[in-house]
Amino acid sequence: MMTGIPKLPGYSFTDPTIQKFHVSQTFNLCNGYRVARTNYCGIGGTELAANSSRFIQAKDTCSYDPTLTYGRPKANKAPQFIPHFALYTNKNLCFQAFFKQGILDSPVEHYRVRRVKIIYYLEDDTISVFEPTRRDSGIYQGNVVRRGRIPKDNFGEVWHWKDLNVGKDISLQGIVFHTVDCDKWTREYMASQGLIMNDPEEMPEDPYLFTRENKLKPHFIKTKSCNDKLRKFLEYDGKILTFKAAWDDRENEYGDLMKYEFLYFLSDDTVSVREIHQPNDGRDPYCMLLRRVKLPKRYNDTPSTYPAIYLEMTDAEVTQYYHPLDFQIGETIFVLGRDMLLYDCDQFTRDYYKNALGITQKPPLDISEPGPPPVPKQTPPHNGVGSLEDSFQSTLSFIVKPQRKNITQSRLNANKYMTYEMVMDAVHPEDTIRRFVMKYALGDGTCKIREPPIKNSGIMGGMYLRPTLLVKPGSERLNPDYYTPVDFYIGATITVFNQRFKIIGADLYVYRYMEANPDKFPAEVVENMRNYMFKKGYLKYDVDDKIKEIVENENRWDANAGIEKLKTVQQELKECQDKLNVQADPKKDKEMRDRIYAEYEDTMVHDKPYPPYGIKDYGKECPYSIYSGEPHSTVCREDEAVEYSSFTPKHIETPEEARAKYYGQVLTDQHKICDGSKPIECIPPPPLGPPPEVVPPIPKPIMTSEPDVPPPLCKTKQVRFSDEVKDRCNIDRYDLCDLKRKINLAGCTDYERECIPPPVEKH
Repeated sequence: MMTGIPKLPGYSFTDPTIQKFHVSQTFNLCNGYRVARTNYCGIGGTELAANSSRFIQAKDTCSYDPTLTYGRPKANKAPQFIPHFALYTNKNLCFQAFFKQGILDSPVEHYRVRRVKIIYYLEDDTISVFEPTRRDSGIYQGNVVRRGRIPKDNFGEVWHWKDLNVGKDISLQGIVFHTVDCDKWTREYMASQGLIMNDPEEMPEDPYLFTRENKLKPHFIKTKSCNDKLRKFLEYDGKILTFKAAWDDRENEYGDLMKYEFLYFLSDDTVSVREIHQPNDGRDPYCMLLRRVKLPKRYNDTPSTYPAIYLEMTDAEVTQYYHPLDFQIGETIFVLGRDMLLYDCDQFTRDYYKNALGITQKPPLDISEPGPPPVPKQTPPHNGVGSLEDSFQSTLSFIVKPQRKNITQSRLNANKYMTYEMVMDAVHPEDTIRRFVMKYALGDGTCKIREPPIKNSGIMGGMYLRPTLLVKPGSERLNPDYYTPVDFYIGATITVFNQRFKIIGADLYVYRYMEANPDKFPAEVVENMRNYMFKKGYLKYDVDDKIKEIVENENRWDANAGIEKLKTVQQELKECQDKLNVQADPKKDKEMRDRIYAEYEDTMVHDKPYPPYGIKDYGKECPYSIYSGEPHSTVCREDEAVEYSSFTPKHIETPEEARAKYYGQVLTDQHKICDGSKPIECIPPPPLGPPPEVVPPIPKPIMTSEPDVPPPLCKTKQVRFSDEVKDRCNIDRYDLCDLKRKINLAGCTDYERECIPPPVEKH
């Protein structure tokens, strides 16, 4: 592109990103000789246009570099390198160990047992040993061996984690440590590396510390009292007996029936009384009437000389306190001068009395006061705005809530509709051809009416009534009665917003629903719908199934009756034999059965010759020649042999007997023809051999003209011809033909649902 531009300032275009302008080498040295390079770059290492794929010829396909088209292949990503110290940072092996330190010049102890922890750092294979601090030990504690790589022997080897185990002596810096246990992570790590740690050992006790601890322990025996407060606290803490009580103070001025709650604590036999407040009771919110304290039965049973003005009563002055046996429903409890009646308790209290004390608490007492009778709500009349249900909801609360629906009914009857066909009880003649389809929703009881469109009638059709609850005429305004499926039957008249409709049809689902729910419909409505479905031919299969069921029941009853009769006869015969003491001899019966069986076997042997056709000549002539078929073969067929072999000997029929029976029947038929009372016309005998197959002639279609259909009529019958449809008669539920007889070409008719006269063309 730039070959024709002069090399003058302003006419050259330089790429500012290019920083290299050296000339590429075009020769390579191979064994001391210069060899020209086939592929080389331009000035500054740029690619030459001659090396692009546009200049490749057909002969240069071998030297073509696919990376020019598809790019350089990406190398597999090498896994990220993680150094050893980063992989095992903060990962240590911990062993519990001890070593014995010798004590010289001491009459009290000879050695000490010092407990330590050996830490092995996996990140750099170093070891450190430290001793946990113990209070008031008097010795230096902390690091015993500093962290570092510790040699194992004099040959330069250091301790490695493979050399560690439980129950092993380890020499570190001249101190011999004995390991007794390790933590869980150490065991799991060693197991993952193939090393199983030994079972933990018991840590030995320091003799000196053990002696000192025994001296500090008290050596005396305390006899526990029968009333152990600690045991009682640990056993019954949190277990409270709850009673409900009432104090009747209505005798005094401004008195009222006050309700309280008794709490008896089983852990220390204390009682607290809490007042139960009601909303808007007009009393101060002081909840506690009596704090938690032991409740005396007689709080004023003190001597007259007792200084009660400045001293409180103690256990010495009180003789008796209330116990669980005193708290029972129906009893009166005195709480510092107030007599309170216990009328109820919770379930835990009842179970405690029944299981621990063997006492069954009485049922709750009714202490409620009869309140004033409820004032009936006055429902205002409907103002005509919105539906009746919405207006009624506005009278219940200031915030109007949607009316609640029967969720169970809606879910069980979702998408279930009862469809009816209606006509308008019209006054105008043009409304007589209009048809309406009403669908009753079983889920919410609403009715939807739709009018199918009629061509060339001027009636648009479409939605006539959206889903609405239909109110019966003459019902109350505030408590209306709605139409239900009971009101819908063939011939019924309903009123929809002052417009009368007459039901003339229904679908099969309506009758099925009535059959499934007979308790919801009167017998007259079910019978009305059954007659309609039977006339329409919808119950044809039901009638066939019912007839089949009746026949099966009769056959089953006859079979059962025959079996019962046979059992009765056998039972009577057995009773008769028992009364007459008739007993058969088993040996004689067996001999008789064997003799009869032998005679039967002898009769099956056939040694007499039989004619080839199996029929003896009676010497009587007949003018008709009888063709009895080809002569039967004397060889028994395999299927006959298998068939005869499956029966018992008493029912076996040999091949000879089968042939004789067959030809005997042929002879009988011949004599019936020849010796008949009525004379037979003499015709030439048919030729020998099987009769030819006779093909009946196919009847030609009847040529008739189309009947004239009056304009106001509908659903008329029309003749169908064989050339109009592929099948002579379509078998469906709307077919009016008898399906059990043969149908000719002109014997099938269609029941046309929509019969509208063709429009008259205007000229």
